Amino acid sequence: MNWHLLPISEITQLLNSTPSGIDPVIAAERLREQGKNQIEDTKKKSVIKMILSQFSDFMILILVAAAIISGVIGDVTDTIIILAIVIINATVGFIQEYRAEKAMEALKNMAANHAHILREGKMISIPATDLVVGDVIMLEAGNIIPADVRFFETHQTKVDESTLTGESNNVEKNTEELPEGIYALGDQTNMGFKGTSVTNGRSLAYVVATGMQTELGHIAKMIQTDETTTPLQKRLAAFGKRLSAGILLICTIIFMIGWLRGEAILTMLITSISLAVAAIPEALPALVTIALAFGAKKLAKHKALIRKLPAVETLGSVTYICSDKTGTLTLNKMTLQEFYETSTANYQTVFKDQNRLLHAIALNNDVSKEENGKWLGDSTEVAMVEYAFDKSFNRGDLEKIYPRIAELPFDSKRKCMTTIHQNSNPDADHSATMIVLTKGAVDVLFDKLNADQKSHIPELERKVNEMAAKGYRVMGYAMKTISSLPQHLDPAEIETELTLIGFVGMIDPPREEARQAVSECKEAGIIPVMITGDHKLTAKAIAAKLGIISSEEDLALTGSELAMLNQIAFEEIVAKVRVYARVNPEQKLRIITALQSKNHFVAMTGDGVNDAPALKNADIGIAMGINGTEVSKEASHMILLDDNFATIVIAVKHGRKIFDNILKFIKYIMTGNSGEIWAIFLAPFFGLPIPLLAIHILWINLITDGLPGLALASEPAEANIMKRPPRNPKENIFSNGMAVHILWVGFLMGVVTIGMQAYAIHVANSHWQTMAFTVLCFSQLGHVMVIRSSQDSIFKIGFFSNKPMIVALAITVSLQLMIIYTPLFNGIFKTQPLTFRELILTLAVSSIVFWSVEIEKWLKKENKS
Repeated sequence: MNWHLLPISEITQLLNSTPSGIDPVIAAERLREQGKNQIEDTKKKSVIKMILSQFSDFMILILVAAAIISGVIGDVTDTIIILAIVIINATVGFIQEYRAEKAMEALKNMAANHAHILREGKMISIPATDLVVGDVIMLEAGNIIPADVRFFETHQTKVDESTLTGESNNVEKNTEELPEGIYALGDQTNMGFKGTSVTNGRSLAYVVATGMQTELGHIAKMIQTDETTTPLQKRLAAFGKRLSAGILLICTIIFMIGWLRGEAILTMLITSISLAVAAIPEALPALVTIALAFGAKKLAKHKALIRKLPAVETLGSVTYICSDKTGTLTLNKMTLQEFYETSTANYQTVFKDQNRLLHAIALNNDVSKEENGKWLGDSTEVAMVEYAFDKSFNRGDLEKIYPRIAELPFDSKRKCMTTIHQNSNPDADHSATMIVLTKGAVDVLFDKLNADQKSHIPELERKVNEMAAKGYRVMGYAMKTISSLPQHLDPAEIETELTLIGFVGMIDPPREEARQAVSECKEAGIIPVMITGDHKLTAKAIAAKLGIISSEEDLALTGSELAMLNQIAFEEIVAKVRVYARVNPEQKLRIITALQSKNHFVAMTGDGVNDAPALKNADIGIAMGINGTEVSKEASHMILLDDNFATIVIAVKHGRKIFDNILKFIKYIMTGNSGEIWAIFLAPFFGLPIPLLAIHILWINLITDGLPGLALASEPAEANIMKRPPRNPKENIFSNGMAVHILWVGFLMGVVTIGMQAYAIHVANSHWQTMAFTVLCFSQLGHVMVIRSSQDSIFKIGFFSNKPMIVALAITVSLQLMIIYTPLFNGIFKTQPLTFRELILTLAVSSIVFWSVEIEKWLKKENKS
């Protein structure tokens, strides 16, 4: 129902109410029919459900199976380690989901506890949850509005709607119906909304919507959606399903070949099961979580607090950043940019030093200054007063000469504020005993000017339009003198026959670092988009200064223009829109989903309750830490502690680096697993025994993969990381040559391993199995060093540029030497001590993989050049 378009008389009939309220009996009936006035959580999960849902992921199920298999073959230690990994991942997932539920709690906490209402003309206080449609509610400064209401009586009522609309200015409310049209929430000046707060005045209003039917309730419905799956989660899920099928097939084939060759069934069963465990990258979820946690820790140092770990990786895949303007792209501080004083000679001598406009700015305001130097008041007034103060025009000093004796406060109908001052300046015209100073919208002041100055209006309008075209908020000042104060202060009498003395242009200026960040975004293939509650002209001006709008093809849309587009028409142009102005919560969500339908990964910033649905449904929602509401923070994936757009770009760089390192780990672990499979698979074809025991496979899989794989999380970012486009969302994990690399390098590892085995058996070396085992282990260590960069040689990036990797390799080599040369572990791992010559030979053969991958990178570079 468009309550803001209807006259009060019609609303009273529709609600079957009166200005004195409704009958208590009718109220009770409506409460039964409509339900409580509260936000409901329809998707709330029990703790048990949240815990069980953590074990539904396909890869987790594979890990559980791996743990059972390890227990069956007698490796209790391996079973404990795998189950520990599963429990850690489930705990992290549960904590994230449990915290997400708090977004709904924060919404509920915004509601008022009690409401003062009229029932049959009597004022009573009732729990806000018992309000019903048709109730008459009494509101005054300090109240939280407990339901959506339509004002029918207002006395200088102002409401802070910033949490709902994103607009920082308080909205003055009135009772008049609005003309036909489409209005954003911030423009519905006769309405009040649940969760917003009254900052000034008092009023009476009809309750027109309660509970989930309110604007806050609509936002709650939009928040109650499933969590967005991250790019990595999607890719790992697909990877896990394909991997499990491949593992089962390969293990079956190896078992059949061994059995047909006459190997013992139990031996082949244990080998096949061990190979299945080896092929499953059980450390992958844990190492991904650890990599994301490392990234989150580093991002916190850069003022970006990660609430949900997958967001770190998602940042690296972002193609669009939809950012709020105020405070994120701008300083959130109105600043006076242009100052224009008219040339008229009227009243030049009224003020002591003849500067009329600066006197007017300093005197006509309600701004105050605290002892700590902080200015208090409306942001627009503060900007002007600060400017005058910096020019040595201080209101406190000036009021000693020109004391304020009366005022006409600002109201939305007049769009003016007038102060009247006693003129105690001894040098002034004695007939001008009182000074009238009026400030307001310039177009309103034009109608109040004296006849002499009205002829100059076209020229003045051109100046005003020049300022407005730059996106400035233009405020005008006019004055006159009077000989005595009227008995009744009538605005129609006081605010007439004025002389315009000048006007000023103000804007919330863009952050310098945001301009650079926008440029970096574009270079990285990321499109920045501004979504703001501000007016279109101002938004476009700021966007142009920041470089968000850089050509005629870049479009700007208002909320009303967007409302007139159907979904198909909107999706056709969504990729061209760079600025959205005066949009409502549903439209923010619509923008996000339209971009996602075009296969884009979208980051959305916001600070108000109105941003919560879009924050939750974006691929990554980024809340403001300084000015953000608790609702927006709880719905987000990441919080900017400095509310700075530039911090997002730093986070994107870290996200890309982390995703690159996760891919390197997958490449490393899968290539190693591939090498083990090839070695066991190929040996029978060359008449060789199985080169590795089950315990050897498990050792390589857990120790050799684990520590170096973890060290890959600390790999520095590659040089071109922010000069390449985001990863194509349609690409799977194994695109861009990774699958080919895993197969051919894994094949090479397998061939090198059985080649070492064949040579040792040929020369009757009884240590052949230990040598083959060591070659496979050291081949993987050489491989992890060489894949630290996908394009640059290890000799260019430096062996010691990743110090954790050096430590991990040293520990892994030491452990491998320990099981070769320690009698206790010789018995456990069925190994024999190698001679110095045998050890050197295994190291030399192992280096084949290292040099082969280095040559591959060199050849790729040569082909590109």
